[in-house]
Amino acid sequence: MGDGAEHGWVWGGKLKAGKVDVERLLVQVPLVRPGQELRPILEAHLKTKVRPGDIAFISEKVVAITQGRVVGMWQITPRPLANFLSRFVRKTPHGMGVRQPVVMEMAMREAGPARIVVAAVVGGLTRAIGRSGDFYRIAGRKVAAIDGPNRHTVRPYGYYVILAPEEPEKVAEEIAGILGVPAAVVDCNDLGSEVLGASSGVDIAFVRNALHGNPMGQGHQRTPMGVLRVAAN
Repeated sequence: MGDGAEHGWVWGGKLKAGKVDVERLLVQVPLVRPGQELRPILEAHLKTKVRPGDIAFISEKVVAITQGRVVGMWQITPRPLANFLSRFVRKTPHGMGVRQPVVMEMAMREAGPARIVVAAVVGGLTRAIGRSGDFYRIAGRKVAAIDGPNRHTVRPYGYYVILAPEEPEKVAEEIAGILGVPAAVVDCNDLGSEVLGASSGVDIAFVRNALHGNPMGQGHQRTPMGVLRVAAN
């Protein structure tokens, strides 16, 4: 384990967030299935490990799966407009995203076709002058948080579209109540991290900076939750 990590944790590394050194301590959990309740998962794998002063975090994917916000790619028939628009989306280092017609279709269902068309047009125009990210800024956070089929994702979810969780702020408050420490629902990848929902007492900028580099991983690690802990001097 190394670096003072406790038994039962998966060491996620230490880094400076603001003026303090922060330990990222992760916990591995069994594969989460649609319809499972989040409370028993947290009580079994995380509650006994947290300390006062910790901030708990959980991947938005796990929250979305427990809410049943997953759709098999074979269940999605992209409309012609989704097929058309997806051809103009640039592939990113993180993956195909809405370049996949099934993901574009789900983005249109989440945000509405008109908003996605405007996002695609504006994003295409501003990308031509060297500016990036306008598609997702206009489409909204629920679209940006969609995870499409990806062969690196733990099975069977590499063949599913995982939507953004519903009411992440409310979920974060519920998690804080279960664990007894502040909590955040986060969306992390190798390009950055975002806080989708946070309970009272959470410094969102601190959590975002502390999860830089995505210690949870993107694939088969199955470490979608953990805590941030200020390191002892």
